[in-house]
Amino acid sequence: MANLHGKLEAEVELKSPADKFFKLWRSETHKMPTVSSKNVQGLNLHEGDWDQHGAIKIWNYTVDGKSEQFKEKVEFDDNNMSVTLHGIEGHIYDVYKVYKPVCKVIPKEEGSVAKLSIEYEKYKASDPNPDSYMAVFIEMTKDIDAHVSSA
Repeated sequence: MANLHGKLEAEVELKSPADKFFKLWRSETHKMPTVSSKNVQGLNLHEGDWDQHGAIKIWNYTVDGKSEQFKEKVEFDDNNMSVTLHGIEGHIYDVYKVYKPVCKVIPKEEGSVAKLSIEYEKYKASDPNPDSYMAVFIEMTKDIDAHVSSA
């Protein structure tokens, strides 16, 4: 039987300090449609507060030229400057049984590095890996870095 579980990983060098980059994910995600407008057209709070662990948000985004929606429950790890989006529902679940993006920011002497990962489980072996979603995740990360480092 084919392995349907997988994990994509990428690293993005950042000009911005880790704490400022993490702050946007931690308490300013409502800015995402402005910060990364090519990728994120809307972000609405469904339950909780923007900076609350366990808050539920609904993302309207574009991948491969198609508009999609993703509902997630956020988990923050302040000590490790990490954000995990636990997917609840959305277009992504037409192809994946599990979809969990994670962004961990690591400080460096100058700037920082964002370690991105997407854990996933496909329904069938012929389903594609979420490479297009990782490309959007990387682009969003670069957009956030440009926004934070220019502020």
